[in-house]
Amino acid sequence: MNDSNNKGNFMKNIKGFKSKSAWEKVSLARLKERPTALEYIDLIFDNFIELHGDRNYGDDSSIVCGLAMLNDKPVTIVAEQKGRNTKENIKRNFGMPKPEGYRKALRIMKQAEKFKRPIICFIDTPGAFCGIDAEERGQGEAIARNLLEMSRLKTTTISVVIGEGGSGGALALSVTDKIYMLENSIYSILSPEGFASILWKDASKAKEASEVMKLTAEDLKEFNIIDKVIKEPTGGAHKNIELMSKTMKDIFISELQELKKYDMGVLLEKRYEKFRGIGEFLE
Repeated sequence: MNDSNNKGNFMKNIKGFKSKSAWEKVSLARLKERPTALEYIDLIFDNFIELHGDRNYGDDSSIVCGLAMLNDKPVTIVAEQKGRNTKENIKRNFGMPKPEGYRKALRIMKQAEKFKRPIICFIDTPGAFCGIDAEERGQGEAIARNLLEMSRLKTTTISVVIGEGGSGGALALSVTDKIYMLENSIYSILSPEGFASILWKDASKAKEASEVMKLTAEDLKEFNIIDKVIKEPTGGAHKNIELMSKTMKDIFISELQELKKYDMGVLLEKRYEKFRGIGEFLE
């Protein structure tokens, strides 16, 4: 009798436990208080020096690039940066890069390849900017160029989705040896609002759309699109940014050490097979 009661209570507790819905994770990924890339950079790395410009058109503040030290070793950082308030968001274009942002990122990544520095990318964007000026300057070509060049960079590469991973805007920094997502981040072909507009002609059905898009970290790990889900502190990364930063730092150090074991030819082959496999899955 006691065993039966205990089993019943256990099952009741299991049924009562509810993980976050996809829409709750979308809301957390977009939360104003959610830590930005620069906040993580400040806590994870030492001696960060920002580098500017694509040597072609100008500088794009929605992508931050630079050099830093990780565990006393030099690394290159490429990060999509949102703002904390309206003024900052206008400066950062709400985290939506233009072509010069992606070209700056590629310039810095090629520099890292030349000097054999590992590259760490932080992804946090609703998507690439789709304004007329971006299209005039070759938005599609800039993103496609990054995909091609990142696939064959002769240095170790890691990317982590820390908030929103939207469309080609995120993919342009994601062709890396390892792809991670924070527990409450999202990664998808477009926003739930855009998906709902296309499927149901009604952007207000974004909540329903998010539930069928398979955009959460758990979904993408299950499909082997990403390599690892990084657990966040209780309540989300914004509740304890110091702990979140330490967790990521430990993973970066450990993973870069592991990737160093591979000959570069082997690493490039593994990178190719990784994304060829994803492509075949999506087909």
